[in-house]
Amino acid sequence: MHYIEAWMGTLSPIWVYLLVGTIIGIESMGVPLPGEIALVTASLLSVTTSVNPWIVAGAASVGAIAGDSVGYLIGRRGGRALLERFGRRFPKHFGPPHLAKAERAFQRWGVWAVFFGRFIALLRILAGPLAGALRVPYGRFLIANALGGLTWSFGTVFAIYSLGQVAEKWLKDFSWVALVAAVVAGLVTTIYVRRRAAAEARALRAEADKADQEPAATP
Repeated sequence: MHYIEAWMGTLSPIWVYLLVGTIIGIESMGVPLPGEIALVTASLLSVTTSVNPWIVAGAASVGAIAGDSVGYLIGRRGGRALLERFGRRFPKHFGPPHLAKAERAFQRWGVWAVFFGRFIALLRILAGPLAGALRVPYGRFLIANALGGLTWSFGTVFAIYSLGQVAEKWLKDFSWVALVAAVVAGLVTTIYVRRRAAAEARALRAEADKADQEPAATP
């Protein structure tokens, strides 16, 4: 992340906005790119440079919503067979276990897996294509997609930006503290989300195991 931050710090604000929207958009189509890292890095830059946090959040939202919609169309045309074929080619990111976890999330949450998926790395990549492959009605998908994209984008940006602003207000002579506080906030948020995702995955596996055992227990 340090190298990405250093590189993005050399760009003009307009290129930062375009980069954030593009990376998140492509990631949301089903391509494993570091969308969350790009968003956190741009949020950090908005604390200490002329990068505007509102435009960062707006660019991220557009990328998330548009990318998920394209991913939905890809999944709807290619179906589950396309996801399985893609998984065989990139087993580290889209192998059978990953696809099974994503499908169980849809079974549990329905279309709202698209909303919650925005906060979970695996579902952030697979939610759009999988929703299309499962033939989720596009209207319902779009509502969950838009709410998730807006909440994730604006929530992430302004959580980091606000913490940085508070640090700068009270510690004006130590501007680096704002950056440290923002980095820590980003790391804490990422760790929290990952732990929640891991706990959710364990719960889904437990439910699946229980469902498999129930027929055998029936007299």
